[in-house]
Amino acid sequence: MQAAKAPLDCGNSGSTLRMLAGVLAGRNLHTILTGDNSLRARPMGRVIDPLRLMGARMDARDGKPPITISGTSELRAINYSLPVASAQVKSCLLLAGLLAHGRTEVSEPLGATRDHTERMMQWFGIPLETEVTSDVTAGPSLGVVGPLSFAARDVSIPGDISSAAFLIAAAALLPRSDVVIEDVGLNPTRTQFLSTLRSLGLAFDVTSEREECNEPIGTLRVTGATQTAPEARPVIVGGAAIAQLIDELPLLAVVGSQIDGGIEICEASELRLKESDRISATVKNLRAMGAMVEETADGMLVGGPTQLHGAAIDSYGDHRIAMAFSIAALLASGESEIEGAECVSVSFPEFFDLLESIVER
Repeated sequence: MQAAKAPLDCGNSGSTLRMLAGVLAGRNLHTILTGDNSLRARPMGRVIDPLRLMGARMDARDGKPPITISGTSELRAINYSLPVASAQVKSCLLLAGLLAHGRTEVSEPLGATRDHTERMMQWFGIPLETEVTSDVTAGPSLGVVGPLSFAARDVSIPGDISSAAFLIAAAALLPRSDVVIEDVGLNPTRTQFLSTLRSLGLAFDVTSEREECNEPIGTLRVTGATQTAPEARPVIVGGAAIAQLIDELPLLAVVGSQIDGGIEICEASELRLKESDRISATVKNLRAMGAMVEETADGMLVGGPTQLHGAAIDSYGDHRIAMAFSIAALLASGESEIEGAECVSVSFPEFFDLLESIVER
């Protein structure tokens, strides 16, 4: 492996930067990781600090990218308890642990996070030690002993349910819709979104469930047959569910504006540290469209149902905000204009073409 001749540009992807940091920490290479304006404004201390404990040299101004990594083949194993529930930090440290000397253990006292990395490691035959604690609210402790090597394998990647979520919500909320999404990932740590939709009274069916490359997948059929909730009260989303819904929360706020009783999102202060302050961005845009919204320190209370109206929407350069309010625009009366909608190309380049093709049918 050779050092890159120029900084590695991670674009808008915090996941890319964090996981690459874990891989590079155990290599005798000098590497700079950077990104776009949004990524360079995001704090990365959550990976910098534990990787320093493992022996990697990590240099960054105010803990933000660009990050200069001077890795080492003498990376040390550590036992690390995640101070915030984060699948990205967990994955970073497990990847670093593959190159470290000894047993690296990562525990999740604040609840289980998405487990794609663990499943992928198991698919590649990497011995991964899992210990479930007696605390039912905590996630498992995960251990990997390094340094180790493993053989390449073919991998089939399922459709991303966090991307499909926008099409699912649109189909569920628009009358006479009927949309089928095949080969979508149904990992149990990702399907909290579907469970929440059901609690909001939205209808869908799951068929053809199976496993490929250690990941569960299936087919979703979504129809515009909204069911009225038994009581007009807000559905509360908080606690351990937040870590498994973090990417879908702005969309769920939009959905909540259409449901009897609305939705309350709490214990989600992590949203303020994403590509934008997603709490503030969601609240401001929903208010611009006529929704009843109360902002809190760690979430929001969205009243519903509300007939949204078209408005000028600010994406704040955040792909998830732009996509969430594209769905809101479909539900609204009148025209909406989304400033900075091109940021959607970061995660879902075909989003607008696909959405247009579905709506036109």
